[in-house]
Amino acid sequence: MAHLNRHRAERLLSDAGLDALILLAPESFRHATGAEPGVATMWRRAGAVAVLVPTDPAIPEAAIVSDLFADSFRRQSHITDVRESPIWVETSILNRADPGLSPEVLIANAWAAQGRAEGFTRPTTFDPQVCYSHLARALADRGLASGRIGIEAAAISASDYPALQSALPAATLVDASALVARLKMVKSPAEISALQQAVTLAERGIGAVRGAIAPGVTRNDLAQVWAGAIKANPDQVRLTGSWEYIAVGSDPWGGNDAVQPGDLVKVDVGCLVDGYTSDTGRTFVLGPPSGLQARIHAALMQGFVTGSAMLRPGMPLAEVHRATQSAIRAAGFAGYSRGHFGHGLGAGLGSEEWPFIAADSAVVIEPGMVLAFECPWYIKGLGGFIIENQVLIGADGPQVMNRLPVDLVEVGF
Repeated sequence: MAHLNRHRAERLLSDAGLDALILLAPESFRHATGAEPGVATMWRRAGAVAVLVPTDPAIPEAAIVSDLFADSFRRQSHITDVRESPIWVETSILNRADPGLSPEVLIANAWAAQGRAEGFTRPTTFDPQVCYSHLARALADRGLASGRIGIEAAAISASDYPALQSALPAATLVDASALVARLKMVKSPAEISALQQAVTLAERGIGAVRGAIAPGVTRNDLAQVWAGAIKANPDQVRLTGSWEYIAVGSDPWGGNDAVQPGDLVKVDVGCLVDGYTSDTGRTFVLGPPSGLQARIHAALMQGFVTGSAMLRPGMPLAEVHRATQSAIRAAGFAGYSRGHFGHGLGAGLGSEEWPFIAADSAVVIEPGMVLAFECPWYIKGLGGFIIENQVLIGADGPQVMNRLPVDLVEVGF
């Protein structure tokens, strides 16, 4: 299922004075088309696939796909203007094997039916120039060859860019990387559903970790408990990955310490459903917390409560950062400094996606965003603290997607 909102794209592209947008990253391809980008994107070099999105939603999109994945693309995507680019994998379509023809003739006929020209050869991997030539013709077909075209410049290297520029000589190419990120910032209902399923499953895993905390249990033991709990997947969600940053004891950065009375257990984890990652953090302590542990967590909670209440439409993310950090400092730790207190969630390469809840953010919160809001502190010699929720921004304010308590949870033994 494609998640690109053409009307939102029209508004953003029009505001930027652009006639169309060219998407180049595999994640952007999937977001706009609803189809898998294919194996040729494994090197993350531009030109394996591309999507052309005209500003005017009445003008259809075009997709450049590898020939190996063209049939599956047509089944998966709403886009009907599909242009194929050959990759290294030999492929043929044999609809009917006529017993009266030799194998050589059968295959030759199949290639001819596919439109394969005499002397056709496959590239070592893929040829970006073929992709860019398709883009040039698609732009020309839409009367946009000399238009202002936004490109996902963050997805193309400096060494590859001249080939794209050469293929589109009449166009004015504009870096639209930030616009692409802004397009993805507001989630579709299907994306929100995937993120909700992901965080629900992750919390099952966190609950299992909490139940396994006991004297002598190691960090790696808890990681195995986490992995086993989410693998059980009782709701049969489309789990496509997971990650964990579990820390035990006084060193929040690693090791395989065994839990001892008074130790902190920091659990920062996520599940991926259909490629969309959740992000949740909780802190446990074996037995009663020390005065210092309780004091630190209380200061973080003060910032967390303050910032959480501000996660509503119309609020600048920079203001959320300022208020959150000010609240933690006001709780007695005047030197506390954190670069961001959370981030967007989606199907990017890592667990943290733009925009960030940061002092230099220019983003104003909009309905439909899904943010991970967090207040962590990692103190070597004491342990790791984290309070983190996943929040859907509704029209009337924040909707927390988590159910587990955010307190410093005391685990008995």
